[in-house]
Amino acid sequence: MEKLRAQRYAESLYRVIQNNHNYLKGVMNEFEEKCMVVTSVKTVPPRMVVEVPETYRGIQSRLNEINAIQQLLRAKYFLYLRKDPRRDKEITDLGYTAKTAFSKFEYALKQIEEEGRLREVEHPAETEIKAGPFLFFQDEENQVMFLRNWRLLGELDYEVSASRVEEKREVSKDKPRSLTLFVFKGSSEAVDELQSHMNFREHDVIERYRPDELRGILTHLREVQPGEVEKIFERFKPIPGYSTLKCLLIPIRSQKDYESNIIALMEKAFGEMTEGEVRTLSA
Repeated sequence: MEKLRAQRYAESLYRVIQNNHNYLKGVMNEFEEKCMVVTSVKTVPPRMVVEVPETYRGIQSRLNEINAIQQLLRAKYFLYLRKDPRRDKEITDLGYTAKTAFSKFEYALKQIEEEGRLREVEHPAETEIKAGPFLFFQDEENQVMFLRNWRLLGELDYEVSASRVEEKREVSKDKPRSLTLFVFKGSSEAVDELQSHMNFREHDVIERYRPDELRGILTHLREVQPGEVEKIFERFKPIPGYSTLKCLLIPIRSQKDYESNIIALMEKAFGEMTEGEVRTLSA
């Protein structure tokens, strides 16, 4: 039974790779064309200044997910590893094409700005377009789930891993969805006690990141307020040692939230917090 579950999960990972590959092939020509338009026109439509970086963000998200899944397959599901050099080369080429086109777009946009032909449009700073979400988990399987949730955000439609109860949920795309990352820090004894009492849903993730640190993700199928999430953790207050822990909550409602600078923000927040404090980080 366990072998069958592992095989089914591996197959679901390959489907995600294929879906992302198809998406990249389908979007690339139009993306290149939009990037090239900026180099050949005197007036850039304001909408394009927003759409091109958004599309590039989505492309990078897909490429990162593919890379994380391939690492997971090699590390934990190598028995079901299927090599496809042609597909891998196509994906690499698509990533290179996207990066090259976006670089030309940014260069042309800067030239237009310097010439004063782009007005009343805020150009997204280059530093805002990251390669994708940060590395939040050490376990490859947990990081893949994070990347999938990061990309989907507006819907939940996945098959959980072989190490979890099989489950498939579908949520209408017109319903909001968000994630809450949580981090507990303190003595290893207090973290041990807390972890032994945690029992979330199958599509949430918990990982003992370090002896003194516990990380996890809550997946919300509706829009939630920070106060609601804080109440979820209030039920752990009677646990011995809980009052000595620091708890940081990081709500994520879109791919624009935080990205690569989250680790620095986390460390800064923990440096300011006191024992027993629960803080919600704002983007």
